[in-house]
Amino acid sequence: MAKKKTTSKRKSNSKTTRKTTNKSKAAKPSILRFAIKWLFVLGIWTGIALAGLFAWYAQELPAITQDASFDRKRAIIVKAADGSIVARYGEIVGNKVTVEDIPPHLVQAVLSIEDRRFYHHFGLDPLGLTRAMFVNVKEGRVAQGGSTITQQLAKNLFLSQERTLKRKIQEAMLAFWLEYELTKDEILSAYLNRVYLGSGVYGVDAAAKLYFKVPVEDLSLRECATLAGLLKAPSRYSPLSNPGLSKQRTEIVLSAMVDAGYITEDQAKGDRSIPPKPTQKPTDIMSDRYYTDWIVDSLDELIGTPEEDLIVETTLNSKIQKYVQDAIATTLEQNGADRDISQGSMIVMRPDGAVVALIGGRNYSSSQFNRATQAKRPPGSSFKPLVYLTALEQGWDPQTLIVDEPITKGRYRPKNFGNKYYGEVTLEEALTYSLNTVAYQLMKDVGPDSVIYTARRMGIESELSPDLSLALGSNGISLLEMANAYATIANGGLEVRPYGITKITSEDTGELYYQRPPHRPMKRVFAAHDIQNLTSMMNSVMTHGTGQGAQIGVPAAGKTGTSQESRDALFMGFTRELVGVVWLGNDDNSPMKHVTGGSFPAQIWASAMGKSIGLYPPMNRNDFAPATGLEELFGNLFFRSDRDRQLHMQTLENIQPANGEGKKRTLRESTHYND
Repeated sequence: MAKKKTTSKRKSNSKTTRKTTNKSKAAKPSILRFAIKWLFVLGIWTGIALAGLFAWYAQELPAITQDASFDRKRAIIVKAADGSIVARYGEIVGNKVTVEDIPPHLVQAVLSIEDRRFYHHFGLDPLGLTRAMFVNVKEGRVAQGGSTITQQLAKNLFLSQERTLKRKIQEAMLAFWLEYELTKDEILSAYLNRVYLGSGVYGVDAAAKLYFKVPVEDLSLRECATLAGLLKAPSRYSPLSNPGLSKQRTEIVLSAMVDAGYITEDQAKGDRSIPPKPTQKPTDIMSDRYYTDWIVDSLDELIGTPEEDLIVETTLNSKIQKYVQDAIATTLEQNGADRDISQGSMIVMRPDGAVVALIGGRNYSSSQFNRATQAKRPPGSSFKPLVYLTALEQGWDPQTLIVDEPITKGRYRPKNFGNKYYGEVTLEEALTYSLNTVAYQLMKDVGPDSVIYTARRMGIESELSPDLSLALGSNGISLLEMANAYATIANGGLEVRPYGITKITSEDTGELYYQRPPHRPMKRVFAAHDIQNLTSMMNSVMTHGTGQGAQIGVPAAGKTGTSQESRDALFMGFTRELVGVVWLGNDDNSPMKHVTGGSFPAQIWASAMGKSIGLYPPMNRNDFAPATGLEELFGNLFFRSDRDRQLHMQTLENIQPANGEGKKRTLRESTHYND
């Protein structure tokens, strides 16, 4: 009986086990079905949510696409006096081109580096996006983007640059829309016409002209690769500002073209082996920007802010600009390190104030600070002609005797260079040899306020302290103001105001906004005979004195200048044709090593001005229309004929000195005051 019960229990347990197993088997499909069911439901709701989200963002698309245009901000094109374009500001777009107009190598370069599957995807590239995500995860940073050319065009045409979910969704939908509305070639053409390529230019044609001075259809293989390389970071890989990085990026693009099968390794290597251009003198290819920045900054004062694109015609002479840039660059390259000179600037203008060249520093790409117009540095002894002109107005003349001797009284006791003193000298000799003690004594005699009044009439607006140290150019004055002062002397004492703009027109309509009259009445601010005397004295500086290093074989007048401890070195002078002012120094005001105005600045002046001889006709009385009715005369040095000299002498007889008869006198006969 016991055995039967055991058997019965085993049968019962077996049934229970089978039931449990069956229940377990039944439970697994039930859980799986439950998970699938809710995943399906979740998918439906997610789809509905995404559809709602897409629909919500899509509401804005009709307005976005309707308002889309290629409109750009105001552009400013600056032209030199010969009509050539020297700078472009704003969003500059070149000629519209199609894929058929563009060199095949440019299309291939862009596709190789930006979107290899462009002709095979539908606006979005899942493979490219997946590859980019994998690379970014591997690198631990955003090393590669997944946007297609169509997406980039959609963003450029319709959307802002913000990085939000909304913008990415709209970008994707607009990419689909563009693929539906346009052919692949039309999308690529629109992209290449619209894409930003640095330095204010949009589109491959404008970029080709800016970077390589040729239309897009004339680009070489390497130039095509360089432009394609700009797409990643236009400013970083610009061949203008970063030629080294640009070259590295170009090699990457060429390698990508080989990898994509567009060119062979031999083609890529062959392009790399093209001999480099001959080495030229060190120069800054963007040096014109110092001049054009000065021009653009003055537009609002003349015409306000028109909405149209502008063409600004200027007085810039590209030849002289290059002469100036080469002279400064060569001097700094050869002597900068040894003499602790890091910067230089120069302005060249016509005696009527037309600025024909302006360099504001050693390298515009490194520093856009304009040392010619923005910096205010002590002009040193180049300020002395203003002191002497004041004395001439008060009755002195070039042969007046004055004693050159050490200063032993007062708090301010300037010394002559090398502690040399010459006793009794004429005013002309004192200026010729730049005697500091004489300038100091003259300042005491004529008074600082009188010298400041002279400076104001010569166009110097900087703050000037009524101290005796002003005689040696101790106050900060811009180089442009000093150029203005020397131009006032060069044109015979007529008021001068520097200018560079001759005409402003609308590029779109041709409407004339501004045009400078060819001849403007000029107010006389100094008597012609005083200017003549000063010019003669300043000529002596160049023929016998501190400025002999600036001689260029034609009549000229000038003055050297060196501030304390050689922190600034200058040379300023003029011919009948041009006025030139040069400055060398350091931005941190540190001293240079034994650099004076008569050394490198005079050499720079001679180099640039000497090469510029004959580019302009000499100024004469017919070039001006003085408001006073007095004829403009340059003085004996600059007369073209004996008849001109006779006319000058007749004019002098009819002009009365500003103060008395201009008698000869020594300083001992004049009045003094203590400092």
